[in-house]
Amino acid sequence: MHPQPSSALGQQAKAAKTVARTAAQEVRIIGGQWKRSVLPVPVSAGLRPTPSRVRETLFNWLGQDLSGWRVLDAFAGTGALGFEAASRGADEVVLLERDTSLVRHLQATQTRLNAAQVRVAQADAVSWMRQPRQAQAFDLVFLDPPFDEALFWPALEGALSCVPADGWIYLESPAPLQALPQAEQHADLIAGLIAQLALHRHGQAGAVHFHLFRRVAADQSPPLPAA
Repeated sequence: MHPQPSSALGQQAKAAKTVARTAAQEVRIIGGQWKRSVLPVPVSAGLRPTPSRVRETLFNWLGQDLSGWRVLDAFAGTGALGFEAASRGADEVVLLERDTSLVRHLQATQTRLNAAQVRVAQADAVSWMRQPRQAQAFDLVFLDPPFDEALFWPALEGALSCVPADGWIYLESPAPLQALPQAEQHADLIAGLIAQLALHRHGQAGAVHFHLFRRVAADQSPPLPAA
């Protein structure tokens, strides 16, 4: 893997922020029991809801029916990913958000949809995922961290502890995985992650890259191929 120059990555993050500022003030759930239900997009710095076409692609990869799944939306924002999973039958969905105003919006949406399987928690996502009680607690973790914060690798590390072998992790970023910053202090962490994650799918929509990983079982060789 080769790190991308910081200036180029900064330009991509800036482009993604521009998309967020000019985005519509609402998004809609695209599948399941709440199909076409509106999710408001409040004014918030860096808020960048996952576009409908990306969500459609993602759930084509995962499958349309998530019945029985336990799902974590670690940087929830508008909750577009988490509510989409709940709409498609997930048994349990946890939405994490650190911003107080966004937490209130998520709670209002949860109440409006009467989404009993959805739980909203105000928390720092990376710290929350690292707690021992979250170990292997979820089948699927969504990661859409702020693009201007160096959270991609710590977020992947936290998510890895939350899923069992063959569990899924989804990541959005301003660049492909191999071009994300690889700070020297994360070298050992990155090597460990690469050994435990297989890239299942990768796509791009404008300035946003999206990746779907599967955790590799300890005795699985070779890992799932990239596709």
